[in-house]
Parts: sequence; structure tokens; C-alpha cells
Amino acid sequence: MTIIAPLTAADHDEWLTLWHGYLEFYEASVSRSVTESTFARIVADDDLHGAIARDDEGRAVGIVHWLTHPATWTTSTYTYLEDLFVSPGTRGGGVGRSLIEHVRAWAEAAGSRKVYWLTHETNTAARALYDRVATGTGFVHYEIPLGR
Repeated sequence: MTIIAPLTAADHDEWLTLWHGYLEFYEASVSRSVTESTFARIVADDDLHGAIARDDEGRAVGIVHWLTHPATWTTSTYTYLEDLFVSPGTRGGGVGRSLIEHVRAWAEAAGSRKVYWLTHETNTAARALYDRVATGTGFVHYEIPLGR
């Protein structure tokens, strides 16, 4: 049985291992200062939120991060699921689904109008799950990188 709990300061080292796995999966890197700031903001639970998934033996096997923002198409907020990672040896066992459900329930309780997220088009394993728990919108993502 997967247990999902809000991230706390005591989860730092296990979170860091999963965070690095997430970054490695996407062949990305962020500085140590960004990593530590991200964790501190999540634990503060102000603008960023996070949860950790643990297996029956208490091992950390997944993380999820999200935020809310105002929207022009509703008087409430939208919840953006920004990061979702499940350790490779645990994938396919329902952890990802449980983490998404945790965010969905949190967003509903917070009064958000919807939960949404992005993934890379080549992330076929995750997309198979996403197609079962959500509706694809057909939108294409664009971005403009800005300087510091």
C-alpha cells in the first residue's frame, strides 16, 4: 500500500535522491542553490506544495510538486502539477496514480477549478497512465527562455 504524505524537512535526503532521479530522467540540471530553494519553498508550503510516496516498508518511492495560480477563465484557481517522479523499480505499481490523486484531492479541497500538467511527448509510459486518469487537451507547449 502506498502512503502519501506532505513533504517535511525530515524528508530532505530521500527527496533529494528522487529529485536527482527526476532531473536525470529529463536530462536536466539545476544548481544546488535552486534545488535547496525549491525544497525550502515546498516545505514552507506557501507557494509550492509537495508530497512524498512511501511503500509498505517506508521507503521513499515517489514525489510530486504542484502550485496554484489565478486564471482568467474562472474566478477560482488552477492547480499546476509541475513535477512527478516515481523511482524506476516501482513504476507500474500505482504510485504515480496515487500521487496524481493526492494532488487532485488537494486541489479540489483548495477550490481549484482543474489540475493540469505537461510531459514530454516521448514519455510513453507516463502518458499511458495520464491517458487513463486525465483528458488530453491537444494544446502544444511553447516557451521563451528569459535571462536571469
